Amino acid sequence: MPHFVMDCSDTILNTHDEEYILQQIHLVAHATRLFDENDIKVRINPFNKYCVGNKAEEFIHVFAHIMQGRTTEQKADLSKQVVAKLVALFPTVNNIAMNISDFEKATYCNRNML
Repeated sequence: MPHFVMDCSDTILNTHDEEYILQQIHLVAHATRLFDENDIKVRINPFNKYCVGNKAEEFIHVFAHIMQGRTTEQKADLSKQVVAKLVALFPTVNNIAMNISDFEKATYCNRNML
């Protein structure tokens, strides 16, 4: 935790390989100083069938799931930084977005908590 899950059209992988994209999202998340580096998890889900505005238009959407406790301003800044990095990496992709959801501490559990 935190988790950054990037859904995207598979064609964007023609521009940069998955490892590089994973690394770039990781670096941006770490640079915010909101998370311990070893806790950051990044995944990519490329889709070969998709529809954006009723046509097959390239897209990137990052879903971030983080532990509650960050301010709205911190989360907004995180979103802006990740989207800015993706726009720089993929300047021809018009549909790039991100949203953040909070984990609730009271209901979160992982293996080390058992």
